[in-house]
Amino acid sequence: MKQAPKHPVRLERQGTIALIVIENPPVNALGVAVRRGIAAALNAAVAHDKTDAIVIAANGRTFPAGADIREFDMAAQEPSLGQLFDLIENAPKPVVAAIHGTALGGGLELAMAAHYRIASSDARMGLPEIHLGLLPGAGGTQRLPRLIGAELAFDMMMSGNQLSAGICAEIGLIDSVTSGDLRSEAVAYARTLTEVRPTALNRTHLMDGGDYMATVAARRAQVKADLGAGALAPLKIVDCVEAALLLPMDAGLQLERAAFEDCLASRESAGLRHAFFAERRAAKFPEAADAKPAKVERIAIVGGGTMGSGIAIAGLQSGFAVTLVEQGESGVNAALEQIGAFYERSIAKGRLSEAQGAAALTHLQLTNKLDTLGEADLIIEAIGEDFDLKASILAEIGAVAKPDAVIATNTSYLDLSALAAATGRPANTIGLHFFAPAQVNKLVEVGVHDAASAQAVMTGVGFAKAMGKTPVRARVHKGFGSGYIGNAILEAYRLAADIMLEHGATPAQIDGAMRSFGFPLGPYQIADMSGLDIAYARRQSKPRDPDVRYVEIADKMVEQGWLGQKTRRGYYIYAEGQRTGVPNGDVLKMISEHRAHKGITARKFSDRDIRDRILLAIVNAGARLLGEGVAARPSDIDTVMVHGFGYPRSRGGPMMDADATTPSIIASRLSVLAPEEPSLWAAAPVLTMLAQERQKFADLN
Repeated sequence: MKQAPKHPVRLERQGTIALIVIENPPVNALGVAVRRGIAAALNAAVAHDKTDAIVIAANGRTFPAGADIREFDMAAQEPSLGQLFDLIENAPKPVVAAIHGTALGGGLELAMAAHYRIASSDARMGLPEIHLGLLPGAGGTQRLPRLIGAELAFDMMMSGNQLSAGICAEIGLIDSVTSGDLRSEAVAYARTLTEVRPTALNRTHLMDGGDYMATVAARRAQVKADLGAGALAPLKIVDCVEAALLLPMDAGLQLERAAFEDCLASRESAGLRHAFFAERRAAKFPEAADAKPAKVERIAIVGGGTMGSGIAIAGLQSGFAVTLVEQGESGVNAALEQIGAFYERSIAKGRLSEAQGAAALTHLQLTNKLDTLGEADLIIEAIGEDFDLKASILAEIGAVAKPDAVIATNTSYLDLSALAAATGRPANTIGLHFFAPAQVNKLVEVGVHDAASAQAVMTGVGFAKAMGKTPVRARVHKGFGSGYIGNAILEAYRLAADIMLEHGATPAQIDGAMRSFGFPLGPYQIADMSGLDIAYARRQSKPRDPDVRYVEIADKMVEQGWLGQKTRRGYYIYAEGQRTGVPNGDVLKMISEHRAHKGITARKFSDRDIRDRILLAIVNAGARLLGEGVAARPSDIDTVMVHGFGYPRSRGGPMMDADATTPSIIASRLSVLAPEEPSLWAAAPVLTMLAQERQKFADLN
């Protein structure tokens, strides 16, 4: 990575124009050294008697893309962002912000503090703090409504979306857009300016107070209806935008700062910030020290079912040329139908134009011949989870792939080392486990085995990043569960739920308890959606561990033909065309008979019992994965659970939740449950170690 220069801000002169240049790679974050540098350069520029105007610009790929988030949990260091931006706004000479790349968060707040704004035509701007459970805390909630009005300001801050320079010019956020050389255009623009124009004095959008307050009231009601009265950051944003009308600027800024501090101290923001850093940490693979990703232009996918077609769509959307191989003409036609339907839906919903959809499909080659794979830089096998079939196909792929091609299997639980050996070139073979739907879900587990080369691993990582995915490093393990990180934890999750099902809970009660915790769906809703036959085939394909409890309820349902939504009967009964069902009384009867046959007396479980048992199982399984080396860091497990299984992002992930309780208390609670099912509840060695040493999972990150 390029090192930041010793002095991240410098002052240059172009005649009577002072040019403040920020250079703090990679994204020119507004850390304390940058803030001090800008303040010093601004004061020097203002003090110079030949300065007519000042331009603030940045080198590298972007204008400041925000504050340095790492400083949020540190002691405050002056000047704060707010102090710096007040200094800029109160400068006695015109200040122009020259924006390129992305001006986000504090970067856009800096630009709004300047008196004028000019942007390159490809620049983008936004206030994404809401994604971290925060609000713009350096004047954004006060300056933005003054520049573009309350309604548009709410839209920007509540969504966190980025806007193009063209749209920003239309709504009044910036003054000028250029396709030419931004730096020279900004200097030329500054030469034309004769007066300062502080945003704080802009009253245009505040003149009709009645309309303004009606907008505020409507947005507050909408937030409460959509998110509830506990939606801290969104409601604080409403309060601050209201203050922009009712209070003097200084008082509004003080209220904004207090609101920001309240949000920063919240559990929700801590969780969201943890998830943010966990994703970035997960993408750091040790193999990066030895190799860089090879260039990938054409990918090939073998298997055109739901997963293979989803990967193909993700590849097309990311600009790759894609070859999709499927068996026979009927298989090719079915894959084409799936992919075509995706583009038809996207066009109908306005996500893509017809021209964009047609252009993407020109990069797709559909065939039933494996010998077409020789042009691909990366080949992904995406057929069903049958070891013998996968090994056979991978051997054929290995025979026709070009020598430097990377081969990947999408297996989620089979032995990666054995599959890699089947290709005849294990060093070039890795796992790439996409999560469904592959065209939407951001998570990819990158499977690593002992024989895999650093080059192959990093090429897989680079490919995942190029598709906008979050890669997480994982090894197939030999201990509890199977597969990579996600499947092993899912098995523990399901076993904990199934044991409660045997002992008296109902599917609807367990699902409801997990939804109330924050999961979008409960485990039995997911089973119905995925199809009970899929997990059944997986269970039947591998030897059963005699030391792990086995609950046969799902097997009995499959034997009855109750496969979930696809048969309109599973744990729930579904009306024609409906995705939401009502409890299946026949399943409840089956569970009761199963319980009686095993001599189990039903007991009651509270929602808290359900939640606690499942979360303890998840954390303990995660600790086992750490001990076995399957997962490199606790935060990697959090990333997998948030993206792969809908763990509430605002909680950061299960390992962060465990730290909030503390590993020592987790271990104590597990000891109570362990006699009931040791394979699930006996505390993992890593958890025991943390408890004994009074450490937390975060210490292992």
